Amino acid sequence: MVLWVADCIEHVLALFKEKHPHGNRPQKAIEACRAWVVTGVFKMTLIRRVLFDFHAAARQAKDKLVCFATRAAGHAVAISHVPTHSIGTSIYAIKAGAAKTGNQSDGLATEHEWQLQRLSEYAKIESYKQFLLWCFFIFF
Repeated sequence: MVLWVADCIEHVLALFKEKHPHGNRPQKAIEACRAWVVTGVFKMTLIRRVLFDFHAAARQAKDKLVCFATRAAGHAVAISHVPTHSIGTSIYAIKAGAAKTGNQSDGLATEHEWQLQRLSEYAKIESYKQFLLWCFFIFF
Protein backbone atom coordinates (compact mmCIF):
# COMPACT_ATOMS: atom_id res chain seq x y z
CA MET A 1 0.00 0.00 0.00
CA VAL A 2 2.82 2.39 0.87
CA LEU A 3 4.61 1.69 -2.39
CA TRP A 4 1.41 2.27 -4.35
CA VAL A 5 0.80 5.69 -2.78
CA ALA A 6 4.44 6.61 -3.36
CA ASP A 7 3.83 5.77 -7.02
CA CYS A 8 0.66 7.90 -7.02
CA ILE A 9 2.59 10.91 -5.75
CA GLU A 10 5.45 10.30 -8.13
CA HIS A 11 2.99 10.15 -11.03
CA VAL A 12 1.86 13.75 -10.35
CA LEU A 13 5.25 15.00 -9.14
CA ALA A 14 6.17 16.37 -12.56
CA LEU A 15 2.98 18.44 -12.49
CA PHE A 16 3.96 19.81 -9.09
CA LYS A 17 7.50 20.59 -10.29
CA GLU A 18 6.15 22.59 -13.26
CA LYS A 19 4.35 24.94 -10.87
CA HIS A 20 6.82 24.82 -7.97
CA PRO A 21 10.27 23.93 -9.38
CA HIS A 22 12.14 24.35 -6.11
CA GLY A 23 9.63 22.52 -3.92
CA ASN A 24 10.81 19.17 -2.63
CA ARG A 25 8.12 18.16 -0.14
CA PRO A 26 6.41 15.54 -2.34
CA GLN A 27 9.78 14.02 -3.25
CA LYS A 28 10.65 13.79 0.46
CA ALA A 29 7.35 11.98 1.08
CA ILE A 30 8.14 9.47 -1.67
CA GLU A 31 11.59 8.87 -0.21
CA ALA A 32 10.20 8.52 3.32
CA CYS A 33 7.57 6.00 2.20
CA ARG A 34 10.03 3.87 0.27
CA ALA A 35 12.61 4.00 3.07
CA TRP A 36 9.96 2.90 5.55
CA VAL A 37 9.17 -0.18 3.43
CA VAL A 38 12.85 -1.10 3.27
CA THR A 39 13.87 -0.36 6.88
CA GLY A 40 10.60 -0.68 8.76
CA VAL A 41 11.62 2.42 10.74
CA PHE A 42 9.22 5.33 10.82
CA LYS A 43 9.03 7.33 14.03
CA MET A 44 5.81 9.03 15.05
CA THR A 45 7.62 12.26 15.97
CA LEU A 46 8.96 12.44 12.41
CA ILE A 47 5.53 11.66 10.98
CA ARG A 48 3.86 14.44 12.96
CA ARG A 49 6.52 16.99 12.04
CA VAL A 50 6.26 16.09 8.34
CA LEU A 51 2.44 16.12 8.42
CA PHE A 52 2.26 19.57 10.01
CA ASP A 53 4.74 20.81 7.41
CA PHE A 54 2.67 19.36 4.54
CA HIS A 55 -0.60 20.80 5.83
CA ALA A 56 0.95 24.24 6.29
CA ALA A 57 2.39 24.14 2.77
CA ALA A 58 -0.97 23.07 1.30
CA ARG A 59 -2.78 25.91 3.06
CA GLN A 60 -0.21 28.41 1.74
CA ALA A 61 -0.34 27.12 -1.84
CA LYS A 62 -1.77 29.66 -4.25
CA ASP A 63 -2.23 27.07 -7.00
CA LYS A 64 -4.72 24.18 -6.73
CA LEU A 65 -2.37 21.71 -8.35
CA VAL A 66 0.40 22.48 -5.83
CA CYS A 67 -2.11 22.25 -2.97
CA PHE A 68 -3.46 18.88 -4.15
CA ALA A 69 0.00 17.37 -4.75
CA THR A 70 1.15 18.54 -1.33
CA ARG A 71 -1.91 17.08 0.38
CA ALA A 72 -1.42 13.80 -1.51
CA ALA A 73 2.13 13.60 -0.20
CA GLY A 74 1.01 14.39 3.35
CA HIS A 75 -1.57 11.61 3.30
CA ALA A 76 1.06 9.19 2.00
CA VAL A 77 3.27 9.84 4.99
CA ALA A 78 0.25 9.43 7.31
CA ILE A 79 -0.32 5.86 6.10
CA SER A 80 2.23 4.70 8.63
CA HIS A 81 -0.26 5.26 11.44
CA VAL A 82 -3.63 5.07 9.62
CA PRO A 83 -3.74 2.94 6.45
CA THR A 84 -6.92 4.58 5.16
CA HIS A 85 -4.87 7.70 4.39
CA SER A 86 -4.02 5.88 1.17
CA ILE A 87 -7.42 6.95 -0.10
CA GLY A 88 -6.56 10.59 0.66
CA THR A 89 -3.36 10.22 -1.34
CA SER A 90 -5.27 8.70 -4.22
CA ILE A 91 -7.99 11.34 -4.23
CA TYR A 92 -5.60 14.30 -4.02
CA ALA A 93 -3.36 12.84 -6.74
CA ILE A 94 -6.44 12.45 -8.95
CA LYS A 95 -7.42 16.06 -8.22
CA ALA A 96 -3.87 17.20 -9.10
CA GLY A 97 -4.11 15.36 -12.42
CA ALA A 98 -7.48 16.99 -13.12
CA ALA A 99 -6.14 20.44 -12.20
CA LYS A 100 -3.37 19.99 -14.75
CA THR A 101 -5.64 19.14 -17.66
CA GLY A 102 -8.14 21.91 -17.09
CA ASN A 103 -10.84 19.40 -18.08
CA GLN A 104 -12.09 18.05 -14.79
CA SER A 105 -13.75 14.88 -16.05
CA ASP A 106 -10.92 13.88 -18.42
CA GLY A 107 -8.27 14.57 -15.79
CA LEU A 108 -10.13 12.65 -13.12
CA ALA A 109 -10.74 9.65 -15.36
CA THR A 110 -7.17 9.53 -16.67
CA GLU A 111 -5.50 9.67 -13.27
CA HIS A 112 -8.03 7.27 -11.71
CA GLU A 113 -7.42 4.75 -14.49
CA TRP A 114 -3.64 5.03 -14.07
CA GLN A 115 -3.94 4.43 -10.32
CA LEU A 116 -6.14 1.36 -10.77
CA GLN A 117 -3.73 -0.07 -13.35
CA ARG A 118 -0.77 0.47 -11.01
CA LEU A 119 -2.70 -1.01 -8.12
CA SER A 120 -3.53 -4.10 -10.18
CA GLU A 121 0.20 -4.59 -10.81
CA TYR A 122 0.79 -4.65 -7.06
CA ALA A 123 -2.19 -6.97 -6.65
CA LYS A 124 -0.22 -9.69 -8.42
CA ILE A 125 1.90 -9.84 -5.28
CA GLU A 126 0.17 -12.03 -2.69
CA SER A 127 0.28 -9.46 0.13
CA TYR A 128 -1.57 -6.92 -1.98
CA LYS A 129 -4.61 -9.06 -2.80
CA GLN A 130 -6.43 -8.05 0.37
CA PHE A 131 -5.62 -4.40 -0.26
CA LEU A 132 -6.93 -4.61 -3.82
CA LEU A 133 -10.21 -6.03 -2.58
CA TRP A 134 -10.48 -3.23 -0.03
CA CYS A 135 -9.77 -0.61 -2.72
CA PHE A 136 -12.32 -2.13 -5.04
CA PHE A 137 -15.05 -1.41 -2.51
CA ILE A 138 -13.87 2.16 -2.03
CA PHE A 139 -13.37 3.03 -5.69
CA PHE A 140 -16.57 1.44 -6.97
